[in-house]
Amino acid sequence: MLVSCILSLRTKDETTAPASRRLFALAETPQAMLRLKAKEIEKAIYPVGFYRTKARSILDICRVLVDCHAGQVPDDLDTLLTLKGVGRKTANLVLTQGFQKPGICVDTHVHRISNRWGYVRTKNPHETEMALRRKLPGQYWIEYNDLLVAFGQTICNPTSPWCSRCPITSCCIQRGVIRHR
Repeated sequence: MLVSCILSLRTKDETTAPASRRLFALAETPQAMLRLKAKEIEKAIYPVGFYRTKARSILDICRVLVDCHAGQVPDDLDTLLTLKGVGRKTANLVLTQGFQKPGICVDTHVHRISNRWGYVRTKNPHETEMALRRKLPGQYWIEYNDLLVAFGQTICNPTSPWCSRCPITSCCIQRGVIRHR
């Protein structure tokens, strides 16, 4: 989960999934990953965005996992955030998807849509995460990202949302919507 999240940053899902499969065919554990050279990882994960940087980050993370965490991915937010290249979105995604622990993954869709609806009024993803932690009932934290990502890709697009198809138009304040269909 952690490595796939690293690969997914700034990369479309349809590119990330095959790259993850190619890489995991070579190495499935941090220990096995450390036996690979950066060039081998680069070749396996290409064409993900920033594949050279990500290959080095994966090796750095695996080194820390082996040296400091007995080869296991930590299951708490603060420790995950100490890993090079792991930000709040990735750490929360690892917690929710990898460990079924509560977390709120805030990507561009979650940030944009939560503000567009008027549920929060924030300026960046970090503020959005903190506002959602205060406001959104805990039982919805894990699924909130999945729901809003799918919704943002199909209905609530960034520049021209499909308000005419939206099932919640009547309760959406459409903050920031200039043009819609």
